[in-house]
Amino acid sequence: MTRITVDHVSKQYKLSSDQEPINAVNDVTLQIKSGEGVAILGPSGSGKTTLLRLIAGLEMPDSGAVYYDDEALTQIAENERNIGMVFQEYALIPHWQAQRNIGFFLRLRHRENEVPAHVRRVSQITGVGLDHLLGRFPKQLSGGEKQRVAIARAFARDLNILLFDEPFANLDAKFRATARLELRRLLNEFSVTSVIVTHDQHEAAALSERIILMRDGQIEQLGPYEHLLHDPDNLFVASFIGSPQYNFFQGVIKDGHWQNAVFGSMKLPVSVADGTPVTMAIRPEYIDVGEEGFPARVESTTPYFTERYILAEVSSGEAFWQVQLPVDSTIRSGDYIHCQFDPDEMLFFHSTKEYRIA
Repeated sequence: MTRITVDHVSKQYKLSSDQEPINAVNDVTLQIKSGEGVAILGPSGSGKTTLLRLIAGLEMPDSGAVYYDDEALTQIAENERNIGMVFQEYALIPHWQAQRNIGFFLRLRHRENEVPAHVRRVSQITGVGLDHLLGRFPKQLSGGEKQRVAIARAFARDLNILLFDEPFANLDAKFRATARLELRRLLNEFSVTSVIVTHDQHEAAALSERIILMRDGQIEQLGPYEHLLHDPDNLFVASFIGSPQYNFFQGVIKDGHWQNAVFGSMKLPVSVADGTPVTMAIRPEYIDVGEEGFPARVESTTPYFTERYILAEVSSGEAFWQVQLPVDSTIRSGDYIHCQFDPDEMLFFHSTKEYRIA
């Protein structure tokens, strides 16, 4: 296992000679513990894949450095880095059968007559299966089967670090769930340091101990998924993390109180200057539906049976928000309800500067 340190790393790209360079990664510093799994999340263009390529040594930073344990990556020979990578497109050699693709790196370390036995061992551990996959060419494999062969090839090496770039992006929802479970099992069994780039929050939470959330080449917040979900540092984190999302309500500070056209006046736990635009955020599960509270009309209901709740969109005046109802709730579109907001679960952010106020 290897500890990864990213020390004030920056990387710029120029799309054309007459354009200003883009800061793909901008002064990023982080440390990934030995044996830890980390996921990189963020919108398109946030720098996720560039950061992964810098960690892998596929790109060189314009400034800063990447270290494996205490040794600079640039000082480690490529054949001694012990990195495995799994890409979205799998990168299988088309004219090789699955068995030979899996054994590609094994041939560098073992005699040719020893490779088949090692391939069978790896395929059994990774769940690829022997009879119906190993003799097939990539064009004869489904997307899920190609992905399993690519993962088996990565685990066939004596690895310290495993890097994944959207490894399940080409799979449908059913196979993605199965693939996540298989990969989680393998990461636990092999205890390697892993970094995965994904746009899927469920995938990130399932395959990592910590989340790196990026925007515009910088880290907005780093921590366990639950921490980002319930204790976001800023408005961007709150709006990006979570499904369903937070509810957001715009207001302004007057006489030390947060004021909103629907909810009236609310005292904040901290002092904020009058006239400051402030956004209140609260998750749907912290809004109770009962006989008291703000009156609202149910506009729509969507059942989420696997999560055991119904998500209802409700309105009051010009305000819209979402609440979670029990899966057996009889509330339907067009019904009128009352909503109580848990004051202990309300978060407040500066509406334009985005930083957390309370």
